[in-house]
Amino acid sequence: MAKVIIIGGGPAGMMAAVTASSKHEVVLIEKNERLGRKLYITGKGRCNITNAKDIGDFFENIPCNPNFLYSSLYSFTNEDTMNFFKEQGVNLKVERGDRVFPESDKSSDIIKAFDIELKNKKVEVLLNSKVKRIVRDNQKVIGVELASGNNVYGDYIILCTGGLSYPQTGSSGEGLTYAKVLGHNIIKPKASLVPIELEEDWIKDLQGLSLKNVELNITNSKNKSIYKEFGEMIFTHYGISGPIVLSGSCYVKEGEKLKAFINLKPALSEIQLDKRIQSDFLKYANKDFKNSLTDLLPSKLINTIIQLSNIDEDKKVNSVTKEERKVLVNLLQNLPLTIKRLRPIDEAIITSGGVDTLQIDASTMKSKLIDNLYFAGEMIDVDAYTGGYNLQIALSTGFLAGNSVGVD
Repeated sequence: MAKVIIIGGGPAGMMAAVTASSKHEVVLIEKNERLGRKLYITGKGRCNITNAKDIGDFFENIPCNPNFLYSSLYSFTNEDTMNFFKEQGVNLKVERGDRVFPESDKSSDIIKAFDIELKNKKVEVLLNSKVKRIVRDNQKVIGVELASGNNVYGDYIILCTGGLSYPQTGSSGEGLTYAKVLGHNIIKPKASLVPIELEEDWIKDLQGLSLKNVELNITNSKNKSIYKEFGEMIFTHYGISGPIVLSGSCYVKEGEKLKAFINLKPALSEIQLDKRIQSDFLKYANKDFKNSLTDLLPSKLINTIIQLSNIDEDKKVNSVTKEERKVLVNLLQNLPLTIKRLRPIDEAIITSGGVDTLQIDASTMKSKLIDNLYFAGEMIDVDAYTGGYNLQIALSTGFLAGNSVGVD
């Protein structure tokens, strides 16, 4: 029986350990005091474990190297993920956008399921064990040297150390350093699924305002739309965040001059919105303009819209001109924002970049440079939008690596 060393006790590492243990002796090394530390905060502590869409629909939600993931996602699908946790006694539920959560809304249930299965499969788990370096002998890896001074030797190594996001959970990118020392090309890590900073000062006035059923449109310097999505978002003291913003951040490149526009009323056409405003103006005909928008907008947004419209807030509604109303309609459907930059990588949900997929066999997750080295999870140069896709990628690549290890 071969011995497999797995470095990293996140979802990819735990799934790789569970899978590899069916055929091999497995040692799972984790530098934190417990497994799955990042999983505890995933989905605001609720753990969006996967997505219930057809697995074929996953690829359009993976902007970075989707074709590389074909074998892994079909080897261990979202249905397999749901069945795995159901078999461990975790009841699941499907919410908006086909996002899948534990019925209890507790990420701890997901980690407990892994803990139980790791014990059942007799996986040796080494906690509080930081890897100092990977020991190499010619074109093979033979083990790891721990910071404690102890060495652990094995026949195969699976690297699952994650990226650089959420460093408080232990994601410091050391696995990428190990891979680079072993000769692998590393695509520069950068923030993905991260809030966006804006130039506008008035953003601070909207801090904490959450919007549902709005549309975010990001455009480039040529005014061409590069991202458009419908859903939820929130204003912060520095800019915007929320599901549609995080997904949109994948399209924001450093140094590019980008604009963003929020359609506050995407369900209405320009004509329909104008008629709606006219109806409200008729209702509040004798009131000031500043008191006519309460049926149309959240109260926190009204003052900002009035300022940006340049319509006198004390003007009687029945005196608002057609031209002014047209400006208001356009503003409500194209609230303009100037993108300053992305928030730091340590605030990102995931890391974009990592081990170059050209140096990994997509059908096995084996390194093309080191015969007995495998990769899984976020440290590979793949990433997806929010909605459970990234966790599914971690589980699928972890499964494929664990299932392939030792198979010649």
